[in-house]
Amino acid sequence: MAEPISNDAAAAAAFRRLVRHLQHRTDAQNVDLMGLAGFCRNCLADWLVEADGAMTREEAREAIYGMPYADWKKHHQADATPEQLARMEESVARNTASD
Repeated sequence: MAEPISNDAAAAAAFRRLVRHLQHRTDAQNVDLMGLAGFCRNCLADWLVEADGAMTREEAREAIYGMPYADWKKHHQADATPEQLARMEESVARNTASD
């Protein structure tokens, strides 16, 4: 595996760009992100809480979604299909080796 990014400023800039991209791409459903990559916007918010230490989960979700989570769900989240849920479960099962 390649060396992790050692420049915190570059890593932070890349993270902010990823967040902006996900805020723009509301068509990318969390269940699809989970099914493909094993993480989603909620995971990013959880990781932000872990890294920050003082931020609440709700504050982190609002930072990631660009709005309160309940509003995002109301405007952008579609119901997951059984196929999406199955892909997500299979993908998430592979995460234990990297956590």
